[in-house]
Amino acid sequence: MSSLIDDGRPIFIQIAERIEDDIISGILVEESQVPSTNQFAAFYKINPATAAKGVNLLVDEGILYKKRGIGMFVTEGARTKVIEKRKELFFEQYIVTMIHEAKKLGITTDQLTDMIRRGDDK
Repeated sequence: MSSLIDDGRPIFIQIAERIEDDIISGILVEESQVPSTNQFAAFYKINPATAAKGVNLLVDEGILYKKRGIGMFVTEGARTKVIEKRKELFFEQYIVTMIHEAKKLGITTDQLTDMIRRGDDK
């Protein structure tokens, strides 16, 4: 784990995203235990309640589940859920925004497609 980036987003959101990143990359696999909120708090030097808020966000989304008295674990199918969630966010944050800007600039769909291909070659 690396330190959190202070980019103005709430720390608990950054904790949740860091866990999601570890699930996507395979560091945390399905049915594996995630670090405790106290471990997150100590590592990132944050309040345990803040760490718990990030973990609980993923519990609410069905990405993690709690085994009473043992800890938090990655749910079966979590990687697929996280990837689908991130794809939708990518679409909303980047694609829709890009299309709106392209329309303002008079860029056609064909021109935009060419630009994407050109960018893929770099």
